Amino acid sequence: MAEKAANLVSEDFPRLADPFRRELLAHCYRMLGSVHDAEDLVQETYLRAWRAFDSFEGRSSIRTWLHRIATNTCLDALASRSRRPLPTGLGAPSAEPREELVEQREVPWLEPVPDALVGADGADPAAVVTGRESIRLAFIAALQHLPPRQRAVLLLRDVLRWRAAEVAELLDTTVASVNSALQRARGHLRHAALVEDTVVEPTGKEQRELLDRYVAAFETKDVAEIVKLFSQEAIWEMPPFTGWYQGPAAIGELIDTRCPGGPGDMLLVPTAMNGQPAFGLYMRGEDGAYWPFHLQVLTLTGAGVAHVAAFFEPKLFATAGLPEFLPARPAD
Repeated sequence: MAEKAANLVSEDFPRLADPFRRELLAHCYRMLGSVHDAEDLVQETYLRAWRAFDSFEGRSSIRTWLHRIATNTCLDALASRSRRPLPTGLGAPSAEPREELVEQREVPWLEPVPDALVGADGADPAAVVTGRESIRLAFIAALQHLPPRQRAVLLLRDVLRWRAAEVAELLDTTVASVNSALQRARGHLRHAALVEDTVVEPTGKEQRELLDRYVAAFETKDVAEIVKLFSQEAIWEMPPFTGWYQGPAAIGELIDTRCPGGPGDMLLVPTAMNGQPAFGLYMRGEDGAYWPFHLQVLTLTGAGVAHVAAFFEPKLFATAGLPEFLPARPAD
């Protein structure tokens, strides 16, 4: 009997469990706000599941069973970790572009996640893919304002659509407590004006034209054109710098006075993060090659670019599948 159970684990577990890896990564990412932490916790989830697989009785689907293990793994991890904010979530007012930049790398900043890692790219129609709205950067930032158990309840009920009784069983609590936690979580997000992103994006053609103008304006450092592309209440933030900037004029002045590159010094390579358009911005170095500078994640509306989170973290380029560098270009 023991030998049969061992064979079941070794032969059947990968086949049954591997198809859910991307959605488990999306779930752990929503809980933690870090793609690197999420990858570690998915590995821990699969290790725990593999060890317990011979006791899996099939009372629920293996998908539900894996999500139970992943949720508990995340809650265990969050017991000793701080929330991951963006600069706008620190509570300070918007900064002035000419103020000194304050860098705080010791803060565990929120990280973006590539669409391809969590199934939001639509590459595999047969897979259970992630709804883009559930990994929007604004939504992930909003979740960070919730205590871990409220975060878990909100995700299990509103994203994974579990029944309250299922959530209560997982968290070893009552249905009434689950419903109360869900109401508090929803109320907190509404009160903080941090709700799941429901803005109306430009149409496909309008979005392509807007992004083409955006790339051209940055690569030529046409500040006047950059200013035109932002909506009236647009926000620019750039962890690990603590300041954030609101309004096209302030954003334009920041880029004009703080960005070290000039016309031709920057190249933007497109990617997709958090279900949103994104760019790796490369800056020309002394050797003529272009090196990672920051990774931008854009929120677009019909009024223009409404939000840019520019992450000054080179390791995110590799996570996004972007080149380590771009070769020097011949002189015009």
